[in-house]
Amino acid sequence: MQKSGKDILRVTRSKDEARRNYNRFSGWYDALAGGSEKKLRKIGLRKLLVKEGETVLEIGFGTGHCILELAGSVGDSGRVCGIDISGRMLEITESRVRKAGLEKRVQLECKDALNLDFAESSFDAVFMSFALELFDTPELEPLLRQCRRVLKKDGRMCVVAMSRRGKQTAMTKLYEWAHAAFPGFVDCRPIYAEEIIRASGFEIIGVTALSIWGLPVEIVLAAIDRQPGKPE
Repeated sequence: MQKSGKDILRVTRSKDEARRNYNRFSGWYDALAGGSEKKLRKIGLRKLLVKEGETVLEIGFGTGHCILELAGSVGDSGRVCGIDISGRMLEITESRVRKAGLEKRVQLECKDALNLDFAESSFDAVFMSFALELFDTPELEPLLRQCRRVLKKDGRMCVVAMSRRGKQTAMTKLYEWAHAAFPGFVDCRPIYAEEIIRASGFEIIGVTALSIWGLPVEIVLAAIDRQPGKPE
């Protein structure tokens, strides 16, 4: 996987620990991270450019802000599916969807994204925002290949993720120290999103480099790579 795998930190907390932590923090999540992530999520959604009538999957929907925006974009003829490991996040998002009157457009499930049981070519688009970097290094390519499997042949994917590209900033080093010291609480870490996505059989359409609190962020827009010799 070139540098995409050899020098990023591992995620050592268990899935059960992640589930418990996100259930515990769900009521505070928007106050802790929601505001700082909001602008970058919106940029990612604009790049994904979801259209009326499309079917979209969001992995790691959290407290549901992007689910609502996606449901507004697909209209009554479209469908949004979301999966998240936290049952409490599911409850919060379900409440938001009901209040917005969007239940008929949205299907939510509490599950591990590594177990995508959707049929092949089910979705026009896949969206992940600050979710890919929560998966351990050996899980990254299998997850992305599952995303590739459930995308339609002309589908696309947008990933917003903390980035380890370029010169490492003081904030990156501090964040990685916190991740190593407190892996149950600071359970995500910067990754090489573009490289990992390309290695998983996607064609990179565009990459936007931004930052959040001094931490580099990549917004990667990708499509299924149909070139001969590429993995299916």
